[in-house]
Amino acid sequence: MSVFDDDHLDLHFIGTATVLLRYGGLTLLTDPNFLHRGERAHLGYGLTSERLTEPALEVTGLPPLDAVVLSHLHGDHWDRRARRRLARSVPIATTPHAARRLRTWQGFDRAGGLRTWESATFRRGGAQVRVTALPGRHSLHPVLRRLLPPVMGSMMEFGPHGGPVRLRLYVSGDTLVYDGLDEVGRRFPTADLAVLHLGGTRLPGGFVVTMDGAQGAELARRLGAPAVLPVHYDDYSVFRSPLEDFLAAVDRIGLHDRLVHCARGQHARVMPGRPPTA
Repeated sequence: MSVFDDDHLDLHFIGTATVLLRYGGLTLLTDPNFLHRGERAHLGYGLTSERLTEPALEVTGLPPLDAVVLSHLHGDHWDRRARRRLARSVPIATTPHAARRLRTWQGFDRAGGLRTWESATFRRGGAQVRVTALPGRHSLHPVLRRLLPPVMGSMMEFGPHGGPVRLRLYVSGDTLVYDGLDEVGRRFPTADLAVLHLGGTRLPGGFVVTMDGAQGAELARRLGAPAVLPVHYDDYSVFRSPLEDFLAAVDRIGLHDRLVHCARGQHARVMPGRPPTA
């Protein structure tokens, strides 16, 4: 039997922005965060945030990984458990800023930096995925933008090695909504599922650095993706916009039928030409 006789992407939501993806023989992980309830993530400049939830899987329970896709280098996306327990040989697709630090400070020699619109391809058996770095802004404030680590979104295009793209998965990264994101929809008008980082993360001084519910709904509208999965909304004390804000916002603009209800610990299946199922 060909690995593509059952052509689908399995998505396991572990918590925060951490998602385990399997397609054919390929296995990818996004934004590895495995801290436990009560532990604190380091956000830089002496700022920390307490984890309020438990991850649905331990880092030691992960299968062998073909790649990690890391949106940026913050403690709620790349934590000390990931740093200590992930194999140093795993390829990491991330921003140039994060890749330099992972190689130089942490010994992850296969961390590769992607500039916006650059791609990297990973293969296993007959399956492949092309990961393209997409625009993202952690803050719209000019000073904060210089202080916060650069962030990227990503488009993952899955299919048989040497064959056509079968599935597209968009991951927003910790971005706010701004006009630069419109180019994502123009270049990739047929994404099967959009995974949106929400939470309305609020820093001291009242600065919001991730999408709240209203912004997440607006990005879903702009992208036009047929299915939307919210993540990154209740795991840390700096998250101030709960999932209910997003659910209410998508309902107000008539997008409730696009929601994929996949709670922490659950799986969703994405198949070509069909609505994802949880």
